[in-house]
Formats: sequence, structure tokens, C-alpha cells
Amino acid sequence: MAREFRLPDIGEGLTEAEIVRWLVPVGGYVEQDQPVVELETDKAVVEIPSPFAGVVLSHGAAEGETVAVGSVLVVIGEPGEMPSEAAESQSAHDSVRAPSSPPTAEPAVEQPATSAPIVGTITEEAEILSSGGPAAEPAAASTVKALPVVRKLARDHGIDLTQVSGTGPGGRITREDVERAIAAASAPSTESAITTAAPAAGTAAPAPQLPAAERPQPSRRPMTRLRRTIAANMAKSWAEIPHVTTFDDIDATRLLEVREALSNRHDTKIPIEALVVKAVVPALAEFPEFNATIDGDDLVVHERADVGIAVDTPEGLMVAVIRDAGSKSVLELAAEVRRLGEGARARTLSVEELTGQTFTVSNIGAVGGGHGTPIVPYGTTAILSVGMARPKPVVYDDEIGVAPVMPLSLSYDHRVIDGAQGRRFMALLMENLEEPALFLTG
Repeated sequence: MAREFRLPDIGEGLTEAEIVRWLVPVGGYVEQDQPVVELETDKAVVEIPSPFAGVVLSHGAAEGETVAVGSVLVVIGEPGEMPSEAAESQSAHDSVRAPSSPPTAEPAVEQPATSAPIVGTITEEAEILSSGGPAAEPAAASTVKALPVVRKLARDHGIDLTQVSGTGPGGRITREDVERAIAAASAPSTESAITTAAPAAGTAAPAPQLPAAERPQPSRRPMTRLRRTIAANMAKSWAEIPHVTTFDDIDATRLLEVREALSNRHDTKIPIEALVVKAVVPALAEFPEFNATIDGDDLVVHERADVGIAVDTPEGLMVAVIRDAGSKSVLELAAEVRRLGEGARARTLSVEELTGQTFTVSNIGAVGGGHGTPIVPYGTTAILSVGMARPKPVVYDDEIGVAPVMPLSLSYDHRVIDGAQGRRFMALLMENLEEPALFLTG
């Protein structure tokens, strides 16, 4: 008997995920708990195991398409059952069906105990239904691979889908394909004559203008799921948190000397983030408002410091979390910084490792940065940005010398933290960083 496996909520209020890669093809055999598909959520790329053993009869969506939580992800049959192209097409349709659509009469299928309730988002078919339903299409157009919302866009602009080349998975026509066809159809003909008035005597003739169709056109590309998530989170933080940023510099001579000594003693590179986190933890204990979350009219002060580390990846900025940073030694922190950084860049970290920080450290010095105005991650009250240490003039006992000067930028939520408190936090942190013995032995 065929069994449907529907996409569960795998954490952090997931509503949908994008199919990155099918690990078992239609017609292939999958063991129970064997990974069957690779999905990209808002935070991570994860493998989803099959709750059943059997033959994969159909995929809920093609690679590159999005599946809503609660929609059919894959249909598993008993050994010997044959995959049906019609069943695969129906499952793909179900994966984008609005959750509010009335059910149709279908044979009962066994559901795994872990199936999640349907948590819907507005889908293409829901958009069509809300607009009054699709108009009749020519028979040839009905055979074209395109989602309902793409077909509606084409109809609204008089575009014949049979004349459009699809760039989506399996030759599917995407919204971008139709938008390019609309732009091409609305551009003036290149054969139109260009007429210009004769220039007045003694004036230069104006440069001829190219027809619109021949002018360089801007490229359009969809943002990745990660970039869309970053954009949404940044906008929410900036809109709701009144930001204040305080700036200062430290003489990083001792910090860099200690870093080099530890690296040499233990024959391993100590990331600067490890020392910065170690210096931050005592300041968070002294000023707990910096390690807190606003919840309505309450301030939730966290008992431990789960410090996020900003990681620059090819796909965009990610924040990996060092759990209970205060309980770890510098060497343990160094190992965690390296592990989390490598995992973030390889997109192998779990959702748990990418969420839930209570304070954040961003080393923009790694890319040559100095002072900045970091945005406080939503759900926290502060973030520290550390710039690159560069040789600069400093004054010691009324005499000028040269030392490695490291810029610090501390942004915080002004609803919770006043300016004077922000300066006191910064002063303690600077004291720790300029003399590491204060936090290494404390």
C-alpha cells in the first residue's frame, strides 16, 4: 500500500522548504531512516530521512521547487509497486496546493506518526482561485510546463507560452521567463525609424539614441532563500529595535601577544573570536541586560551565554552559536569557532547550531573592516563588532608611540540599555581585551 510522507516542521516554525536534491530517484528503493531528500530551509541545508522502507513512487516536487509544511514530500510503496507518472504529477500538484483547498476523494493512505499539521503559505493556485479562476487555454498551451500563477501572468499580458523557452527545472517556464517575454513584446521595433531634428547652426548634433530593444537591459535574478531570510530578519530588527552604537579603540598589543603565545604553545591557530568571546563573557555576567531578550513587557535574562559568531559564507552572512560559552576554555572556544565556521560555509550545520544566540560577536576585521554599525539580531539586545588591528600612533605617558589599534563597535537596544550602561559595558570589555590576564585567570 502506498504511504505518503508529508513535510514535517523540523524546527524554528518552518513553513516551507526548497528541494535541493533528491537522494533517491523515483523507482529507487529506500530503507527506513535513510536520507531521501536534501532540503534548504531558511537557515540550513538538511537531509530528511524516510520514515518508511519501500519503493519511491513519486516525488512531491522537483529540485528547485518549494514544498509547504504538511504537503506531500514523497510517496513510498511496497516492493514491486511501479511508479506512476500520473501519480508523480498529482503529488507535485498537491505540494503547491493551498492548504485551505477542499480535499478530494482519494484512497486512504497510511500516515507516519510524526506527520506535522499543515502550516500553509499563499501558493500559486491560491492566487489563481482568489482572482476568479483561470480562463480557458489553448490545448497546446495546456501541455506547457508552468505553474498556474505563471500561466495567469502570461494570459494577462497576451503571451503565448508555447513560444517561451523555459529555464526552470525540467524545462519549466518560470515567472522570470514570462517577464522577459513581456519586456520583449512591449519594446519598440528595432526597425522603427529614428528621426532627429536638424541641429541649429553652430551647435553639436545630439548623439543618436538606440532603440529601447537594443539598449543594455538590467539583469534580474531571484534572491536565494538564505538571502531572503537575511533581508527579512534585518528589516524586522531595524524596524523594531531602536539602535544605539558606541565606538572605541583598544591597544591590542597584549591581546595579539597572548594569541601568538597560545598558538605556539598548543601548536594550533587561535582565532581572534575565541579570545574576544572569552573576554565578553565576564562583561555579560556583570551587565546581564546585554544577555537578554524582550518578551512583551518583560525582560528575559538568560542564565548562560550562548554567543553567536557571524560567519561570512558564499551564500551570505550566517550566525553560528557557541552554546554555554562561559563554561569553555580558550582552546575549546577556538575549536568551536573553527568547527562552526567550516560547517556554516559548507552548509552542514543543523538548525540548532544556527539559532538561539543571546549575544553576537562579528569579526569584520577578517575582511579588512574597521568601525561599523552592526544591526542587533532580533531576539537579542546587543552585538559587538571587532575590526582589524592596524598600526597607529598612540600616546603613552605623554609620548607618542605606535601600537596595533583594534576598533570596537557595540550596538544595543536602547529600550533596554541606556547610554551610560553601554559605556560601562564597553569599558569593562576594553579592560579585558587590553590585558587578557584579567579574563584568562578570572
